[in-house]
Amino acid sequence: MPYVNVKITREGTSPQVTSATPEQKAALIKGISQLLLDVLGKPEASTFVVIDEVPTENWGWGGLPVLDYRKQLE
Repeated sequence: MPYVNVKITREGTSPQVTSATPEQKAALIKGISQLLLDVLGKPEASTFVVIDEVPTENWGWGGLPVLDYRKQLE
């Protein structure tokens, strides 16, 4: 029974969007399940996919909170 934990940042692809949409999450779940079926022969019915969205204040890059790091790049 595969268990896949996907972590994505809670950021959208445009200023108005603050997280992945339900449709995007459904596509990730379907695609990951299909990949495990194609590569390892694991049935979709026995595959669990969990998506965790990480808020920007909970991750960092280059020794800094990510928003501070990005400010350095401007």
